[in-house]
Amino acid sequence: MRVFKLIWKNTMRHKLRTALTVLGIAAAITLFGLLRAFISAWHAGVTQAAPDRLITRNKISITFTLPLAQKQKIERIPGVEAVTFGSWFGGYYKDPKDFFAQIAYEGPESFKLYPEFIVDSAAMDAFARQRNAAIVGTALMDRFGWKVGDAVQLTGMIYPGKWDFVIVGTYSGRTETTDVTQFLFRWDYIDQRMQEDSPVRAGQVGWWVIKIANPAQAATICAAVDKEFDNSADETLTETEAAFQQSFVAMSGTIIFSLEVISFLVIGIVLLVAANTMAMTARERISEYAVLKTLGFGGFHIIGLIAGESLIIACLGGMVGVLLLFPILGGVGSALKAWFPAFLIDPMTYPLAATASIVVGLLAAIFPAWRAMQVSIADGLRRIG
Repeated sequence: MRVFKLIWKNTMRHKLRTALTVLGIAAAITLFGLLRAFISAWHAGVTQAAPDRLITRNKISITFTLPLAQKQKIERIPGVEAVTFGSWFGGYYKDPKDFFAQIAYEGPESFKLYPEFIVDSAAMDAFARQRNAAIVGTALMDRFGWKVGDAVQLTGMIYPGKWDFVIVGTYSGRTETTDVTQFLFRWDYIDQRMQEDSPVRAGQVGWWVIKIANPAQAATICAAVDKEFDNSADETLTETEAAFQQSFVAMSGTIIFSLEVISFLVIGIVLLVAANTMAMTARERISEYAVLKTLGFGGFHIIGLIAGESLIIACLGGMVGVLLLFPILGGVGSALKAWFPAFLIDPMTYPLAATASIVVGLLAAIFPAWRAMQVSIADGLRRIG
């Protein structure tokens, strides 16, 4: 206890220096947590993927469509419980820069395969009745100030022209990580116009969503689906929903890798800040350590004093950094909600921040402690100031 009191007094001897060091470490830890949150947001689709859902797309690329006639063949494969489909619309509302996901689904039956989307029955009934009906995520509704009953016109790029929709309801997420930024509508609204304007594009869907009875049989069912269409004009690639989402994450692999590297470089910056402070502290106290040696204090005690002070400063900085992370992350998450629906603190951030603080505290004390041990009592006592 007495040693701890001495360590604490040493830590508070230069309050301004200690405070600035703590704030410097806190800023770095906050930045570290923020970068980890960005990485987690990028992987949100993978971590939230349902284990009992498979995605089947064209083997060449997701940009190539598949014929509607494949549905019946997929439904007959053992282990398949339900099949629906979706198509990427690729349009925009007013300004092409205002990106958000627009997906054409088969109809109300598609929502049965997505229990994480919560839609009230009245909205679902209206969705079934009206061909140009749309159900919109709550976050997207807030972003554009829409309300149920509004008419919304999208300009299509994949499906050219002006497309008029009526918002008949909203969907919310079963969990806070559910993506509630999508604009969902009926595929037959697109198909009807394609039959008139571009018959060759009619009866084509973007991908199949397959619900399976047993997730343990996912690999077997994937192989069975793809075998069904081998050597056909529309060969398929079937994978779990997590693998499908991961393929999109992989497209941004360079960005994610850069963020991961930067997040750990931040820890290096923390180490430099703490090491500089402890080096200054040890240099100033060489004569004090010499006096302690003359009083019978051993090397272990000297190392303990230096390491203890370094650990206290580093851990205080880590705690302040994590506390600052909550309000900052909330503000950044609100600002980026349109692009990152699930912008949350990665649970691994806490143990990583704690470990980083302890490691930085210990590493920052190594050189000052070694230097203090190398100085003889006589040389130490000659030091003034």
